[in-house]
Amino acid sequence: MTLKFTQKARFFRFLLVGILNSAVGYGLFALFIYLGLHYALANLVATILAVCFNFISTGKLVFKQTGSGSATALRFALVYALLYGVNVLLLSVILKTGITEYLAGLLLIPVSAMLAYIEPVPNFLIFKKRAEVHWD
Repeated sequence: MTLKFTQKARFFRFLLVGILNSAVGYGLFALFIYLGLHYALANLVATILAVCFNFISTGKLVFKQTGSGSATALRFALVYALLYGVNVLLLSVILKTGITEYLAGLLLIPVSAMLAYIEPVPNFLIFKKRAEVHWD
Protein backbone atom coordinates (compact mmCIF):
# COMPACT_ATOMS: atom_id res chain seq x y z
CA MET A 1 0.00 0.00 0.00
CA THR A 2 1.38 3.40 -0.88
CA LEU A 3 1.15 6.63 1.06
CA LYS A 4 -1.14 8.07 -1.60
CA PHE A 5 -3.59 5.14 -1.31
CA THR A 6 -3.56 5.38 2.50
CA GLN A 7 -4.39 9.09 2.36
CA LYS A 8 -7.19 8.50 -0.16
CA ALA A 9 -8.63 5.67 1.93
CA ARG A 10 -8.58 7.84 5.06
CA PHE A 11 -10.21 10.72 3.19
CA PHE A 12 -12.93 8.37 1.86
CA ARG A 13 -13.55 7.09 5.42
CA PHE A 14 -13.63 10.73 6.59
CA LEU A 15 -16.36 11.49 4.02
CA LEU A 16 -18.47 8.44 4.91
CA VAL A 17 -18.20 9.05 8.64
CA GLY A 18 -18.92 12.71 7.98
CA ILE A 19 -22.19 11.78 6.29
CA LEU A 20 -23.13 9.65 9.31
CA ASN A 21 -22.11 12.39 11.74
CA SER A 22 -24.02 15.01 9.74
CA ALA A 23 -27.15 12.87 9.82
CA VAL A 24 -26.86 12.47 13.59
CA GLY A 25 -26.18 16.18 14.14
CA TYR A 26 -28.96 17.36 11.86
CA GLY A 27 -31.38 14.79 13.28
CA LEU A 28 -30.73 16.11 16.78
CA PHE A 29 -31.03 19.73 15.61
CA ALA A 30 -34.35 19.02 13.86
CA LEU A 31 -35.63 17.16 16.92
CA PHE A 32 -34.83 20.09 19.21
CA ILE A 33 -36.41 22.59 16.78
CA TYR A 34 -39.50 20.36 16.68
CA LEU A 35 -39.55 20.35 20.49
CA GLY A 36 -39.67 24.16 20.42
CA LEU A 37 -36.12 25.16 21.29
CA HIS A 38 -34.72 28.41 19.87
CA TYR A 39 -32.40 27.66 16.92
CA ALA A 40 -29.27 28.73 18.84
CA LEU A 41 -30.10 26.49 21.81
CA ALA A 42 -31.17 23.64 19.53
CA ASN A 43 -27.87 23.99 17.68
CA LEU A 44 -25.90 24.12 20.95
CA VAL A 45 -27.45 21.00 22.45
CA ALA A 46 -27.29 19.13 19.13
CA THR A 47 -23.65 20.17 18.69
CA ILE A 48 -22.66 18.99 22.17
CA LEU A 49 -24.33 15.61 21.69
CA ALA A 50 -23.09 15.25 18.11
CA VAL A 51 -19.51 16.13 19.12
CA CYS A 52 -19.51 13.22 21.56
CA PHE A 53 -20.75 10.90 18.83
CA ASN A 54 -18.37 12.41 16.24
CA PHE A 55 -15.36 12.09 18.52
CA ILE A 56 -15.90 8.36 18.90
CA SER A 57 -16.89 7.65 15.29
CA THR A 58 -14.18 9.79 13.69
CA GLY A 59 -11.49 8.54 16.04
CA LYS A 60 -12.33 4.87 15.60
CA LEU A 61 -13.54 4.65 12.01
CA VAL A 62 -11.33 7.23 10.29
CA PHE A 63 -8.15 7.33 12.35
CA LYS A 64 -8.29 3.86 13.97
CA GLN A 65 -7.82 5.47 17.39
CA THR A 66 -8.34 2.97 20.19
CA GLY A 67 -7.98 5.24 23.22
CA SER A 68 -9.36 8.69 23.82
CA GLY A 69 -7.07 10.92 25.79
CA SER A 70 -8.39 14.06 27.40
CA ALA A 71 -6.01 16.24 25.35
CA THR A 72 -7.38 14.74 22.13
CA ALA A 73 -10.96 15.25 23.33
CA LEU A 74 -10.21 18.87 24.25
CA ARG A 75 -8.68 19.63 20.84
CA PHE A 76 -11.69 18.00 19.17
CA ALA A 77 -14.14 20.00 21.32
CA LEU A 78 -12.33 23.26 20.52
CA VAL A 79 -12.65 22.65 16.79
CA TYR A 80 -16.38 22.04 17.16
CA ALA A 81 -16.81 25.06 19.45
CA LEU A 82 -15.47 27.18 16.62
CA LEU A 83 -17.76 25.39 14.16
CA TYR A 84 -20.72 26.03 16.47
CA GLY A 85 -19.98 29.76 16.47
CA VAL A 86 -19.76 29.88 12.69
CA ASN A 87 -22.94 27.78 12.39
CA VAL A 88 -25.02 30.02 14.66
CA LEU A 89 -23.79 33.13 12.85
CA LEU A 90 -24.69 31.63 9.48
CA LEU A 91 -28.04 30.37 10.80
CA SER A 92 -28.96 33.87 11.97
CA VAL A 93 -28.14 35.30 8.54
CA ILE A 94 -30.03 32.59 6.64
CA LEU A 95 -33.08 32.80 8.90
CA LYS A 96 -33.45 36.52 8.09
CA THR A 97 -34.34 35.49 4.54
CA GLY A 98 -37.47 33.71 5.79
CA ILE A 99 -36.13 30.18 5.35
CA THR A 100 -37.21 27.73 8.05
CA GLU A 101 -34.81 26.48 10.70
CA TYR A 102 -35.04 22.99 9.21
CA LEU A 103 -33.99 24.09 5.73
CA ALA A 104 -31.33 26.45 7.09
CA GLY A 105 -29.82 23.57 9.07
CA LEU A 106 -29.81 21.38 5.97
CA LEU A 107 -28.16 24.11 3.90
CA LEU A 108 -25.36 24.44 6.44
CA ILE A 109 -24.40 20.75 6.42
CA PRO A 110 -22.01 21.02 3.43
CA VAL A 111 -20.53 24.24 4.82
CA SER A 112 -19.92 22.63 8.21
CA ALA A 113 -18.42 19.55 6.57
CA MET A 114 -15.97 21.63 4.55
CA LEU A 115 -15.04 23.71 7.59
CA ALA A 116 -14.50 20.57 9.69
CA TYR A 117 -12.07 19.31 7.08
CA ILE A 118 -10.10 22.53 6.55
CA GLU A 119 -10.39 23.87 10.11
CA PRO A 120 -7.23 25.56 11.52
CA VAL A 121 -6.95 22.61 13.90
CA PRO A 122 -8.16 19.82 11.58
CA ASN A 123 -9.03 16.32 12.67
CA PHE A 124 -5.79 15.13 11.10
CA LEU A 125 -3.93 17.04 13.81
CA ILE A 126 -6.36 16.18 16.59
CA PHE A 127 -5.95 12.44 16.23
CA LYS A 128 -2.21 11.92 16.53
CA LYS A 129 -2.09 8.32 15.35
CA ARG A 130 -0.76 8.21 11.81
CA ALA A 131 -1.41 5.53 9.25
CA GLU A 132 1.49 3.24 8.49
CA VAL A 133 3.44 4.25 5.43
CA HIS A 134 4.58 1.53 3.06
CA TRP A 135 6.82 2.31 0.13
CA ASP A 136 6.35 -0.13 -2.73
